[in-house]
Amino acid sequence: MQHWKTTNGLPPAQGLYDPANEHDACGMGFIASIRGDKSHQIIEQGIQVLINLTHRGACGCDPETGDGAGVLIQIPHKFFVRECEALGITLPEPGEYAVGMTFLPVEQHPRLNCEGVFERIIREEGLTVLGWRDTPVNGDAIGRVARASQPYIQQIFVGRPSEMDEDAFERKLYIVRKLAEKEISESDIEDKEFFYIPSLSCRTIVYKGLLLAPQIANFYGDLSDPDAVSALCLVHQRFSTNTFPSWKLAHPYRYIAHNGEINTLKGNVAWMHARQSILESPLFGDDINKIFPVIDPHGSDSASFDNAVELLFQAGRSLPHVMAMLIPEAWAGNPHIKPETFVPADMLLPTTISW
Repeated sequence: MQHWKTTNGLPPAQGLYDPANEHDACGMGFIASIRGDKSHQIIEQGIQVLINLTHRGACGCDPETGDGAGVLIQIPHKFFVRECEALGITLPEPGEYAVGMTFLPVEQHPRLNCEGVFERIIREEGLTVLGWRDTPVNGDAIGRVARASQPYIQQIFVGRPSEMDEDAFERKLYIVRKLAEKEISESDIEDKEFFYIPSLSCRTIVYKGLLLAPQIANFYGDLSDPDAVSALCLVHQRFSTNTFPSWKLAHPYRYIAHNGEINTLKGNVAWMHARQSILESPLFGDDINKIFPVIDPHGSDSASFDNAVELLFQAGRSLPHVMAMLIPEAWAGNPHIKPETFVPADMLLPTTISW
């Protein structure tokens, strides 16, 4: 390990590092193969990045319970084929099925009620339930406070109709999740607050929780299996600022991991709610009404931002376009600077959703 002479406890300026920019906030990192090669090493390296960011997270009176940590990886097809075969579940080819990571009530009766609602909505939307898998977790690896609020964690496998392409499948999964969230939230199911879907996609899966960075690989056994491979790994260690820690508020979310605090949160949420009445998209058609409310009223600032990213991406924009919309450049509103100086012209044109 390199040892640096420090001033006021901080390393000197070097390369891209400047101690003037040092401040407390969440820690996040990203590992990827630029060639798209999937390997277990990518996941291992991502977890090591997360462990190196332990100091960027926080814990409470229980030092073994963190504010939250998690990873987002690509769906490890070979791993899930092996695991599902042991359960009597046959998975189709990659892209033809989705994996949903679900947080559910611990008590059996309300858990089965939530599962029933979720399955019914999946079938009503024309998809197929292939089966469920209990996600292997190690409760001894986490803190006392985390165990007391730990949900029951299961994975659901959802089949894609043959006539539906992958992008349309992702949009339909988005609709399914929004419908399930709304119906269960408005129901009288006991312990319904446990219900949460960290991810539901045919491309990626999120493993997260009320964890400290070093605990995640020990808690989620899937992440340590050599057959679990990915070409990317997005990691996050949370430092709560404007909400109390909980399992569902850990990062990454379905599209983003966020470092900081959104000070215009109330205004952003209000504007998005006001726009719902005029939202339309040829990709969603009449289904657009099924995704309301766009912003989860119980989410954090980062969760709300992720909701907005998801809507715009599923409506046909690219992720770079979405991020340019939601995080405007410093020229925004300046009449003396032409926008096309900073943003490619095609990103300024309207796409497939109207406000």
